[in-house]
Amino acid sequence: MALSKIDVANMVTGATPVANGGTGQTTFAAAGLSKRPNAKSIWINSNMAVSQRATSATGKTAGGYYTVDRIKLDISGTIGTWTVAQESLTSGDAFNNGFANAYRIDCTSATASPASGAFLKVISSFEGQDLQMFKKGTSNAEKFTLSFWVKSNRTGTAQVNLRDMDNTRMIGASYSISSANTWEHKVCNFAADTTGDFDDDTAQSLLVEWWLDGGSDYTSGAMPTAWEARAAADSMAAGSLDMAGSTDNDWAITGVQLEVGEYSSTTLPPFQFEDFGDNLARCQRYFQKVGAAVVIANHTGGTLANGATKINPMRANPTAGQTGTLTINDNGVENFTQSSESISLADGNNEAIEFGIDNFSGMTNRRVMRLRSGSEDITLDAEL
Repeated sequence: MALSKIDVANMVTGATPVANGGTGQTTFAAAGLSKRPNAKSIWINSNMAVSQRATSATGKTAGGYYTVDRIKLDISGTIGTWTVAQESLTSGDAFNNGFANAYRIDCTSATASPASGAFLKVISSFEGQDLQMFKKGTSNAEKFTLSFWVKSNRTGTAQVNLRDMDNTRMIGASYSISSANTWEHKVCNFAADTTGDFDDDTAQSLLVEWWLDGGSDYTSGAMPTAWEARAAADSMAAGSLDMAGSTDNDWAITGVQLEVGEYSSTTLPPFQFEDFGDNLARCQRYFQKVGAAVVIANHTGGTLANGATKINPMRANPTAGQTGTLTINDNGVENFTQSSESISLADGNNEAIEFGIDNFSGMTNRRVMRLRSGSEDITLDAEL
């Protein structure tokens, strides 16, 4: 049946609800999507499907990107030891709504009483150029809505914050986990901010932080429901899940949405599922691996090899690292493996690199070989 002009107008203004992709929710999808002018979701890897570094990392006592792309464990001080994983889902409400993966942390060594300055949180960050639709710092500033699926053995109230890194401002919202070990969907609303615009560049402008545990330095204030100059004491004032208090504790998240405007669970725009290849390419703007490239022995005594390769465009010129010791070979005839890890970038930019890998022995100078792809790779990092 053709829609009348009135029907179309109602959909655009949000007057007519439409089904939300089989989730059982109701949403004013056309209104929501009209406020998100880019075709793709603001949040990258929001279904936790891409995990380039690893699917599990154990014994973590410091912050870092360990598994799922674009999600970082942020730690200061002594506040437990953690296993970080890309969890595969096979049941539960999040799985029933299309999410096969989650970002999960498990406490493996507890800290029952963290020092005043210690903290544990999970964060993700965004470039300013991808946030201009929020019109922050203008008289037309838009509200923010953050939604996500969360599961923990802990119940209670926790705080999630938005931090404006360009203007040192913040705002918070609370959410409650009602049932232990159960996937629950949360929707958090944040006010608009007419003070301080996001820089229109490739640097970090917005930080989203889920606070999970911390000392008194972060609990003695009040959760800000309006944007304010950042005060550390307000960061976890709404409550703590005390995640580091027991080795029984775990916390997981998936299906994250960041939307322009204010929505409830019944008006939230539908989740934008991405093709895995598109999702991976967006993640590779910040981190990617080089597992195969032509290299040339380039040192008397055969200790150094140089190579060059084109890469998927990255946010900035990357820094190089490696996963394990690298092996190069002569068309599969003879292998040369590093005695110890050593790699550097000789030249390049965010679309192509020249690199040097050292600490080999026995190679013939000017010999053409290849970097053998496998579990050992060159890593390129342009994270925010």
